[in-house]
Amino acid sequence: MQRILIRVGINAVALFAAAGLVGGITLEEGFWKLLLVAAIFGIINAVLKPVLVFLSIPFIVVTFGIALIVINALMLVITDALTEAIEIDGFGSALLGAVIISIVSWTANRLLPDSKKRRTSNRS
Repeated sequence: MQRILIRVGINAVALFAAAGLVGGITLEEGFWKLLLVAAIFGIINAVLKPVLVFLSIPFIVVTFGIALIVINALMLVITDALTEAIEIDGFGSALLGAVIISIVSWTANRLLPDSKKRRTSNRS
């Protein structure tokens, strides 16, 4: 449960950063609305993204992974369609927002300790 809350928190920070840096992405004011959008975004990434990545493997290979950014942007557009707490003006804004969200999420995951690694290292 703690890991899920950390993931929602990371998504919230990443979405907040994207909304602050990309003019075409707006979030409704309010902490709880931000957490709601982050939770919906996380669920979409957990359920839909693996399927889309699997179906897109040839494109991902041919584009050397650039197609993953398009898939991330699509996840952001789907989140926009499912909730009114986030507004994305166009696919270009979603694409730029996806890049920012990926960078912030990657950085946060690198800075936070991984509980799985701690558990396996304690057994040694």
